[in-house]
Amino acid sequence: MSPDPNRISNVVVHPLVLLSVVDHFNRMGKVGNVRRVVGVLLGSNRQGVLDVSNSFAVPFDEDGRESEVWYLDHDYLENMYGMFKKVNAREKIVGWYHTGPRLQQNDVIINELVRKYCPNSVLVIIDAKPKSLGLPTEAYIAVEEVHDDGTPTTKTFEHVPSEIGAEEAEEVGVEHLLRDIKDTSVGTLSQRVTNQLMGLKGLFSQLQEIHSYLEKVSAGQMPINHQIVYHLQDIFNLLPDVNLQSFIKAVYVKTNDQMLVVYLASLIRSIIALHNLINNKVQNRDAEKNEGKEKEPKDKKKDEAAAAAAKDKGEGDKKDSAGKTEAPKDSKDTPAKKK
Repeated sequence: MSPDPNRISNVVVHPLVLLSVVDHFNRMGKVGNVRRVVGVLLGSNRQGVLDVSNSFAVPFDEDGRESEVWYLDHDYLENMYGMFKKVNAREKIVGWYHTGPRLQQNDVIINELVRKYCPNSVLVIIDAKPKSLGLPTEAYIAVEEVHDDGTPTTKTFEHVPSEIGAEEAEEVGVEHLLRDIKDTSVGTLSQRVTNQLMGLKGLFSQLQEIHSYLEKVSAGQMPINHQIVYHLQDIFNLLPDVNLQSFIKAVYVKTNDQMLVVYLASLIRSIIALHNLINNKVQNRDAEKNEGKEKEPKDKKKDEAAAAAAKDKGEGDKKDSAGKTEAPKDSKDTPAKKK
């Protein structure tokens, strides 16, 4: 039996959709207290792989207390889709999105409304404010849930794998955007360390998820999935043999080379710092000598001027004392002559 070509096995979300959803969420957040926003996804189904290449927002409102009370503008949806169809007829309605960040009670009812425009509608929850590492998208399709007690079937959502994909032109645009929003106050080394730290955190979270799954399977809480076990076996097969002597030697050689470069860099930096310190000391000494030479002529001139002023003062004092000694002699001689 051949697989159904309309059956969705994977959802590929393009960066343009993510940017449009985040812009929609931020614009509505400035208007009022909006918990989530809703929009329509455009794209095409390629043999089970749903390629979501575009989207547009749709006016939506709901009651926070009663999940059954909600509003979605049908006329706006039809008018916008008609205009998008004129621009690119290949892009068709493939589903809808909301910013969750998780499934809501009225999502099944809204999905039934979107199925009027797309029978195999897919719901993509895009977290506009992610709090953890990983993809911000979660894809679901509506399926019929059969109950064992004979009650009527109900609609529910089944998870579908999703990923972020981009064409070459989109990759160039994303790189330019990341280049513009890069923090210029942070150095390249700091950014590289931050990226590596984020990558290690993501790897650690994935390992924790694998560990939790294997523990539940071994405890009998979850049924074993051979496809997942095969993927885990492939991961383990790709791991290097750390006990191999050639691998250990190669790691030691590379580590020693890196440590040698670090040691040489530290040694050169210390020598340059010492050289700058000696140059600074020599410059300060020469500056002090030049200031001393400039002060010596000034002090000498001051001493000569003070000596000349003292000499002039001494001569003036001598003349005054000589004039005082001659005046009494004249006064004594005049009365004698009169006698």
